[in-house]
Amino acid sequence: MANPGDFAYTVKQQADIVRVVGEYVQLKKTGAGSFTGLCPFHKEKTPSFHVHETRQFYHCFGCGESGDVLKFVQKIENLTFPEALRLVAQKAGVPLPKASYNSESEAREARLRGALLDMHERACSWFQEQLRRPEAAHAREYASSRGLTEQTLARFRIGYAPDSGFLLRDTLRREYGEELLRESGLFSWKESDSRTASARLGQGDLRKGSFDSAGQNRAGSAQDDKGNAKSSESGELRASLAQDDKGVAALYSKFRNRLMFPICNEAGRVIAFTGRTLSRDEKSGPKYLNSPETAIYSKSRVLFNLDKAKEDIRKAGYAILVEGQMDCISVFAAGIHHVIATSGTAFTEAQVRLLERFTKTLVVNFDPDTAGANAAEKSLAMLVEHDFQIRVVTLEEGYDPDLFLRRKGVEAYAAALRAAPKYFDYLIERAQTRFPRTPDGKAKAVNFLLPHVQRVPSRIVRDEMANEIAQKLGIDPGVLRQELRHAAVARGTVRMKSVPQQAVTPAERIILRALATPFRTKPDGSASDNVLDPARELRPILTAERLHEGLASEPLVEILLRSDGGEVMALELAPEQRSLLAEILMNEQEELTPELLGNTIESLRQGKLRKAYAAAKQGLDEAARAREWTEFARQSKEIEAIEKALGIRRVQTQA
Repeated sequence: MANPGDFAYTVKQQADIVRVVGEYVQLKKTGAGSFTGLCPFHKEKTPSFHVHETRQFYHCFGCGESGDVLKFVQKIENLTFPEALRLVAQKAGVPLPKASYNSESEAREARLRGALLDMHERACSWFQEQLRRPEAAHAREYASSRGLTEQTLARFRIGYAPDSGFLLRDTLRREYGEELLRESGLFSWKESDSRTASARLGQGDLRKGSFDSAGQNRAGSAQDDKGNAKSSESGELRASLAQDDKGVAALYSKFRNRLMFPICNEAGRVIAFTGRTLSRDEKSGPKYLNSPETAIYSKSRVLFNLDKAKEDIRKAGYAILVEGQMDCISVFAAGIHHVIATSGTAFTEAQVRLLERFTKTLVVNFDPDTAGANAAEKSLAMLVEHDFQIRVVTLEEGYDPDLFLRRKGVEAYAAALRAAPKYFDYLIERAQTRFPRTPDGKAKAVNFLLPHVQRVPSRIVRDEMANEIAQKLGIDPGVLRQELRHAAVARGTVRMKSVPQQAVTPAERIILRALATPFRTKPDGSASDNVLDPARELRPILTAERLHEGLASEPLVEILLRSDGGEVMALELAPEQRSLLAEILMNEQEELTPELLGNTIESLRQGKLRKAYAAAKQGLDEAARAREWTEFARQSKEIEAIEKALGIRRVQTQA
């Protein structure tokens, strides 16, 4: 509770709740000082969320949520009260006092996030400087060939990572300790040093200036009359970072000889990078290399370019979703600013919640090939469940948004956006194209469309879609509605069932046990030395390689990966998930040794390869039947690569 004279009271008096809430909710003025919009705290179609400008409070007549500007930001951003207070103060331009925290762990996490944000800002500026150097001529040439002007390079702060593994490290180590460099996601190190580093993480302070947990200003530093932080305190703290750490020589840059694209959070702070390789060497790694998950970056919670696009999304009334960062930048540079991109192919719950703060209307423009179409369907499933209005742009074959804009211009692209069909019209057309108008083909088309229709929340809308599908496919509407009802009943039955115990393999049981093991720490909260920490061992592997995808326990594994390493049975789990996890933990029989974990990971890798092998074989057969020889050759090459990885020897036959 804010009382006259204290800092919270001052912030509340100077913050405009309508402006702050308006950054998250589309508000419409309904009276003198009264605004309304869709509640961000529960799903609704009719606005019941109200904000009173004069009295500076909000209330939802649907779910009962109510409070002041501080409580709103605390809840919607999932912050502690001090974090929310600091964030609102910054929005209102109120100078921050010295930060205080409820616990040492909270202070440590805040310092870590603040230091990493500061480090990423420094790294971004450094990459930009490198792009201007003579050695980066080939990077500038590539950028120019992709239509990236100097203005666009500057607007998106695109830079260049030199081929050296040590220049960035040597620049940053003057100010940051080894543990911060390792936590940043900007560096790699030799495997032999990883356990030593893991044991050191968390020991002592971060040897960096104190930062607030919202990651916006340094805490404890003096400020000038404009609220800008001075370096009175951070100077001596920075000096302590200059000391040389043992083992720092083993660190080397993760990004080398790459064009660097910063990834920003909603506030515009750099939190990660994507590096596009400029090397033609097969050993240079993937074409696009992304930062790993860190304390400030989780790709499932970020929408690329939202920081620049959010105001234009509100003005336009909809967002354009493209598949890659380069496509997003090209569309933005062409003057169409309400464009965003995901870091993967599928939306997450967090991204949906983030996007619906600005709009519930979306135009999707993924690549027009089969993979792009499949990615669009997968990506939009959750958006349909959240009642988004979606249209789909399909460009000519061989054109992505970037190439289309460079070849045909912005007017042609804008026309394609205007002509984009509704999502379900697009799906029906895809079904008509994929399946023949035979009885068997119609049945396959219905089976293709039903899962998409089932996701629509409104029964009335589902019935209308059933009529439209029946008409276009030439089948009886009553039969289709009956199929839809059967599918809904079957889906409800499946959701009520527990995960079958026999469906969870021994390998899955081991990784669940490992991930459910609390982090091993010392009394001061730091990592234990020379002790196997199963959860910390497996997390980076599962996160990077996604070995659990498609397994019966995948949803539970995802929850454990997102947990903080504490008591897992205190997590919010579905009843069947809690039951499964309890059964596994109560029947532990063999010790979690490094050998057991290693064998389990190898087993999962082999399983993933075998699934890919089976899919490739099926694709090969389908390509042969359809006489699609280009696809046949691609599948053959993929099969050879998988066979090599699996150690399968082909039997040579003679004619």
